[in-house]
Amino acid sequence: MQKKWLIGGGLVIVVAAGVGVAIVSTAKPKDGAAAVQAGGDDKKKPETPLEFATREVAQPLLAAMPGRVEFSGPLVAPGTAVLKAKAAGTLVTLNVAEGARVKAGQVLGQIDLADVNSRVAERNANVAAARATLAQAERTQVQNERLAAQQFISSAALDASRATLETTRAQLNAAIASADMARVSLRDATLVAPIAGIVAKRHVLPGEKVSPEQEVLTLVDLSRLELAGNVGTHEVSRLAPGLAVAVQVEGLDEAVSGRIARIAPAAAAGTRSIGVTIELPNPQERLRAGQYAVARAELADPSQRLTVPATAVGTTSGQDHVWVIENGVLARRAITVGRRDEREGRIEVLQGLTPASQVLAARFENLREGAKASVVAQKAAAVASSAVSTAASNPVK
Repeated sequence: MQKKWLIGGGLVIVVAAGVGVAIVSTAKPKDGAAAVQAGGDDKKKPETPLEFATREVAQPLLAAMPGRVEFSGPLVAPGTAVLKAKAAGTLVTLNVAEGARVKAGQVLGQIDLADVNSRVAERNANVAAARATLAQAERTQVQNERLAAQQFISSAALDASRATLETTRAQLNAAIASADMARVSLRDATLVAPIAGIVAKRHVLPGEKVSPEQEVLTLVDLSRLELAGNVGTHEVSRLAPGLAVAVQVEGLDEAVSGRIARIAPAAAAGTRSIGVTIELPNPQERLRAGQYAVARAELADPSQRLTVPATAVGTTSGQDHVWVIENGVLARRAITVGRRDEREGRIEVLQGLTPASQVLAARFENLREGAKASVVAQKAAAVASSAVSTAASNPVK
């Protein structure tokens, strides 16, 4: 029995060894194929060219670039007058409120001048007394001349009578002048509108004491407004009085037309800006003083300039550049720019490009100079649409 068990165990060992050899011999070809495949992956693949759609590439265009000068500021009313009190007293009445429309010469209020009234009466009495004295002096002079002709009085007495007459006449003139001054003070007690316009502000109220030259009312004429702004010294030479401008006023949907009225002869101290004033007709009084406005002066351009889309221009370390496709590869070109047309979204290129250049019209990330690139037509959308139609006509069963 023991001998049979040993023989059976040996047969099992031999069979197991044979199976192991068969497994090892079967695995070797697979390992070799994997090694060959791994060796093939280590080889460098050919570079795939970058493809750009036709809408992503643009050629520089020759076009005029009208200039634009902008400046802003509040609207002001040059026809503004301040009504001031010309005499001291108590403001008795003030017949207008803020926003009221007045005419030139209209009575707006009254100041109580009780002392002035008494002064006027006194000066008028002085005038009457001086007239009576002058009349008596004239009669005396006539009588003295008659007596002197008959040699009843001396020539010295006649000269004295004539001097008295002249003195009396001068006294009458002085009294009249003094009375006129008193009447002027009385007239100053009445507040009269100096211009036609709208009451912008009341500075005092009835019952308050006022002094000479104290502000009582501010009147504004809105028929003509002005916009005063500042323009840089490098741009002011392109402007001239009479140039038409478009003014966008806050609160209005459409711009209003105006003209440059005047330009300051010198720059403001400590700045590099020069004042420019625009005149705005406002017959319907739609505009109000104090509204903020932006003026835009369009300047024609007689030249044709080489331009590219503004989106094509990038900046690195202060240097403007664009990406171009030349001979099938990407290249970054440094350029010198000129005018900018914000409305059309284009920039003038002074140096660095030609009209035949192919410029990337948009900014792309991670572009590499020297990479292969090409321009292709946009067919992806058409292919995708065809694929969708085919799938719809052949549904899965």
